[in-house]
Amino acid sequence: MNIGIVGLGLIGGSLGLELYTHRQQTQAQISNNPSASPSPSYRILGISLEQKICDIAVKQGVVDEASVDLSLMSQADIIFICTPIAAIAPTVAKLIPYLQPHTILTDVGSVKKPIVENCSALWPNFVGGHPMAGNTQTGINAAQHHLFVNKPYVITPTANTPLESIKIVESIVDLLQAKIYHCQPEEHDRAVAWISHLPVIVSGSLIASLRQEDNPDVALLAHYFASSGFRDTSRVGGGNPELGLMMAKYNRDALLRSLQSYRQTLDKITTYIEQEDWQTLEKQLHQNHSDRLKFNL
Repeated sequence: MNIGIVGLGLIGGSLGLELYTHRQQTQAQISNNPSASPSPSYRILGISLEQKICDIAVKQGVVDEASVDLSLMSQADIIFICTPIAAIAPTVAKLIPYLQPHTILTDVGSVKKPIVENCSALWPNFVGGHPMAGNTQTGINAAQHHLFVNKPYVITPTANTPLESIKIVESIVDLLQAKIYHCQPEEHDRAVAWISHLPVIVSGSLIASLRQEDNPDVALLAHYFASSGFRDTSRVGGGNPELGLMMAKYNRDALLRSLQSYRQTLDKITTYIEQEDWQTLEKQLHQNHSDRLKFNL
């Protein structure tokens, strides 16, 4: 099997690195124990817009071969599209002339409904996917081992998605040691609006609000005093601006829904404080403490 990766940034690079390393380790184990199961037989092919990125990916053991020419993907049996959200469907369209009839396409985008609809119309053998792993770093040099271990990897098939293709995607995700979940694209987008996209906007708003402090001495002190609380709550808001914009643009309806609910909750808390309703505020804070314990963090 040949596994293609289009986009050799943090996610694509880490995907290739993990698969490459898994193959090397398995081959080493078999060399030491000839009676062990056969080693996984696959090659990893990468695509980047820049030749220097291709060279780095090969040198660092992310892929076996890399090119700026999409024709390399004519050798692939399955292709992971690891580009920014806006480029996923256009990339599928550009790949089509080079694809074999059996080639499986899958993506890693953080929004699923528009991607699955558009890409499935272009190539029926498309499986929507979203590894919920990453950090604020970007580029091939941010690629790292174990990025996906024990992290959710969401697969969003439709009624028309070939079952065999889903199984093949799952078999590769299993090598990453990620936790596989299935849901409809619409359900995925509403869920991630709450736990991923809304936090980016809220966290960014915290950073923006600090700039509205009109006393420069106070603003300076805030910068000096900022510690773990501000660091933790501002982290995602200070991440990749392009990714934040794409979340808002492509998951607009679900994000607006969660923002409106958040604003209503914030208004209630503001009222509690204005009216010095400490009892109700305390009750809310206790509820928050209890609810957060329910998350698998």
